[in-house]
Amino acid sequence: MKFTPLTLSGAYLIESAPICDERGFFARIICAEEFSAHQLTSDLLQASMSHNKLRGTLRGLHLQIAPYGETKLVRVTCGSIFDVIIDLRPASPTYLQHYSVVLNAQNPTSLYIPEGFAHGFQTLEDNTEVYYQMDQIFHAPSARSFLWSDPQFGISWPVDNPILSPKDQMAPMFDPQLLT
Repeated sequence: MKFTPLTLSGAYLIESAPICDERGFFARIICAEEFSAHQLTSDLLQASMSHNKLRGTLRGLHLQIAPYGETKLVRVTCGSIFDVIIDLRPASPTYLQHYSVVLNAQNPTSLYIPEGFAHGFQTLEDNTEVYYQMDQIFHAPSARSFLWSDPQFGISWPVDNPILSPKDQMAPMFDPQLLT
């Protein structure tokens, strides 16, 4: 596995080393020993999947606050996404900065998202599936959402007129007070 630190402190792209043959490939997605060597958590307690029927579906920006803050490992199992993380840790040198990457099913790359980051994505193909692993169980009272188009974040989403849930349509602009 190859661990590439991103410009946002604590976030990584993790590329698996696929073993290929005429059938396809086999790739390890997580290894506690290798994660530990990079000081990354591998104690993942919950896994979830989202299936997105249409290109342009946008989910986010979401996070859980302390004491239920979560680390996420995200990868695409079908289709492709424009994936975005935002550092919302006030003491971080990269506070309010974002990072984006295209993830797709053809490349077994995962995005490691540390606690304290908001996460969102927009699908680039119909019938896209995204697989998440988290180190915390979902705790609804700790869940937060922020408006995907908040100008404070300066994200250029690739597909105009995104398909949004009512929750994401009504999400507030970012306010640090909402993280407490």
